[in-house]
Amino acid sequence: MSAGSMTEIWVYLSAQPLVWLTLTLATYLLAITLHRKAGGHPAANPVLISVGILVALLLATDTPYQRYFDGAQFVHFLLGPATVALAVPLHGQLKRLVAMGGPILVALVVGSLVAGLSAYTIGALLGASAPTLASLAPKSVTTPIAMGIAERLGGLASLTAVFVILTGIFGAIFADGLLRRLGVKDEASIGFALGLASHGIGTARAFQLSEQTGAFAALAMGLNGLLTALTLPWLLPLLAPLIRP
Repeated sequence: MSAGSMTEIWVYLSAQPLVWLTLTLATYLLAITLHRKAGGHPAANPVLISVGILVALLLATDTPYQRYFDGAQFVHFLLGPATVALAVPLHGQLKRLVAMGGPILVALVVGSLVAGLSAYTIGALLGASAPTLASLAPKSVTTPIAMGIAERLGGLASLTAVFVILTGIFGAIFADGLLRRLGVKDEASIGFALGLASHGIGTARAFQLSEQTGAFAALAMGLNGLLTALTLPWLLPLLAPLIRP
């Protein structure tokens, strides 16, 4: 078969919705396999590997992102149900959750405010534009909520998605080791920190550590999304005049 024929076949297939969905799922399965072969090392994060492979594939085939998203958007749709499903492991940790209600509330408020306001402040001091700052502020919130917050603030949802993924990957790779080096060994504390700072990707990493760690990460991810959605839209307009001339 000639190279021209192969190109024509690929052009036809790439326009079919199921092709990109299939490639996305196959890429993630490959990434999971590589992660296991690496002994579960955080640096071999399945999301990082999947993103790298898919970006390389899109560049190699000169495929526009919108065409890819049109085919793989079913995965995007499942983000919502997957987030809600995290309530199941939370139920198993209900007694400890209630017992730790006070510390959890304090950690949630402090962590949520620091995550959003520090990103906004640093970006503003470095001269980032207003839409970029609005896109950056909800970086520690799970993707569906973060994109909604960014649009409400005047940011770019697509740019927010990039910031969210980068934040999650960074946290999933480094947070666990950093916390243990700082002497934090309690599974609930590690999980809550991962979920609050690194949302869904950090929560996935937490479940690899233990069910309890994952449950607390899921709790932090959900509560942080709710608190950030309620606070950022009215906090940032108050903060902006103090930072930007």
